Amino acid sequence: MRKMFSVSLILMMVIAVVLTGCGKKADTNTAAGSPTPKPASTAPAATASATPAPTPAAAAAMNIGMVTDIGGVNDKSFNQSAWEGLKKIEADGKAKVKYLQSKSDADYTPNLNTFVKEKYNLTWGIGFLMGDALKAVATQNPDAKLAIIDNVVDAPNVESVTFAENEGAFLVGVVAGLTTKTNKIGFVGGIDIPVIKRFEAGFKAGVAAVNPNAKITVNYTGAFDKPDLGKAAAATIFNDKADIIFHAAGATGNGVFNEAKDRVKKGEKIWVIGVDKDQSLEFGDDVTLTSMLKRVDQAIIRVSNDVIAGKFKGGAANAVVLGLKDNGVGLPDTSTKNVTPDILKKVDEYKAKIISGEIKVADK
Repeated sequence: MRKMFSVSLILMMVIAVVLTGCGKKADTNTAAGSPTPKPASTAPAATASATPAPTPAAAAAMNIGMVTDIGGVNDKSFNQSAWEGLKKIEADGKAKVKYLQSKSDADYTPNLNTFVKEKYNLTWGIGFLMGDALKAVATQNPDAKLAIIDNVVDAPNVESVTFAENEGAFLVGVVAGLTTKTNKIGFVGGIDIPVIKRFEAGFKAGVAAVNPNAKITVNYTGAFDKPDLGKAAAATIFNDKADIIFHAAGATGNGVFNEAKDRVKKGEKIWVIGVDKDQSLEFGDDVTLTSMLKRVDQAIIRVSNDVIAGKFKGGAANAVVLGLKDNGVGLPDTSTKNVTPDILKKVDEYKAKIISGEIKVADK
């Protein structure tokens, strides 16, 4: 009898262990969040819904391409800012990004077509000069989505973003006009196109508003990728006793900074006003008075996010213009290092007047 009782007790213990083990296995699957997939025949039927927001996995599967203009992706300015915007999209896990660099305008069309033929969800063209090529590619590929910075392409599958560069340039003109000691100021432009003319017009207006006695020398180099031309242009202007130069010349403007740094090392007190990015971070506070920010990176992020969210709006009627009121242009916080509080106060006063419409800044 005692033997039978022992056998029964052992059997009960074995059954309890087996049941406990089964229970633990089910809990592990639930906690891991990855239970064994059900057979296809038992999966619930899909239900219709109104354009859901992309899941993180779906967004990450998207591809966005960018074609630079001839300034190159490391121009310390325009193209670099655009690429930084796309890299932010990628860092946030929203899309995979890639760029193709254009060494000449002959590269625009084949570079754009590369992304389009690979079925990228969005293809960016960076710069005014890419307008014609992007228009042609968009027309030939009506199902592709494209976007451009600094030009307006009237096509239903192209979203265009431009900036009120004249408004931001007006503010750095105020800084230059109130800072100069010689009353001689320079402007170095890249190629003579409407975008750069807006920089020039706004800058001249800002200087004139606070210092009508200042003389402004303008020099267009004809290139966005020639630092040697920028250096030569700056040397000519500085030799004429100018003590401040504002450049809007992409990588060509790097040469303006190089010339200024050479002179500062020799004891000259001169300044450069940077463009597009906070160029003091690249060239230093010893030569950078301030910079006129043009938030290309934010425009890239804005439109790319629209595409990811299914809110793409093409056509000239939907073109976006970013100015002071949109925080699309302006001065960096680092301006406090070399611009006096009184001058920055005056900048804020003019900024408020431009935003309110009291001042209309010329754009050419």
